[in-house]
Amino acid sequence: MAPPHPVMRAVKGVVLLLCCAVVVLPFVGVVATSLADQQQITAAGGYVLWPAHPSLDAYAAIFRGGVVTRATLVSIGVTSVGSALSVIVVALLAYSLSRPGSFGHRPILMLVLVTMLFNAGMIPNYLLVKQLGLIDSWWALILPPLVSAFQVIIVRAFFMEVPTEIIDAARIDGASELQILTRIMLPLSKAVLAVVALFQAVAYWSAFFNAMLYINSTDKWPLQLVLRTYVVDNAAIGTDLPGEVVPPQQSLQMAILVVSLVPILLVYPFLQKHFAKGVVIGAVKG
Repeated sequence: MAPPHPVMRAVKGVVLLLCCAVVVLPFVGVVATSLADQQQITAAGGYVLWPAHPSLDAYAAIFRGGVVTRATLVSIGVTSVGSALSVIVVALLAYSLSRPGSFGHRPILMLVLVTMLFNAGMIPNYLLVKQLGLIDSWWALILPPLVSAFQVIIVRAFFMEVPTEIIDAARIDGASELQILTRIMLPLSKAVLAVVALFQAVAYWSAFFNAMLYINSTDKWPLQLVLRTYVVDNAAIGTDLPGEVVPPQQSLQMAILVVSLVPILLVYPFLQKHFAKGVVIGAVKG
């Protein structure tokens, strides 16, 4: 094939730069606005791209206020526990469904597939959570999204691709099904399980609707619900700082938004090396 024309290469470069700018500039503006004072925000029309005198007063204010600190700890706890339990349950269910002779293999597999096509809806889900006594409980944020049928199918497809000779050799050596799973399957499936953990962590960290439905106590709110209350609903953010040094409301809102974004940005690079491999594992090959 002939090399691309220099003009086309330049056009592609410009398009890529524009795409990067569309992605990066809003985030830069959010960070810059969180560091700006009221005078800069007013002069810039509410959106600062480069603060003249950056200050961390907004971050000090939201964390000294207590609400954001408590909500951040709630989100970290829910995300950590939920992601760990999700990986365990998905791995156990996928392994059992990947063994053709397992008890109830086909009916359970059909139930999993049906959940990919049909959803009970908000009201039945709420009634179920209420009947289980999970209203105003952190488990109401963890258990409903615990298992994803799509992820179960992906992990099951990977387990089915493992050569049966390896499993048969382990059984001849006297290994139980649990030993086969923990000593053979799980070490081989680090990439796909890392992707499952990443997807679930992002889902748990970003979720706020379940908290709106099931959580009544404000001290159990996750960070995303606090973010929605203060940014979308434009509620006033209370702080413990003296009145003369309270940052502008928009800086406080942008600071909460940055705090909600940073954890995922820090975790993602450590799992990125597994992402490309894990996503295509179990895909249809032709």
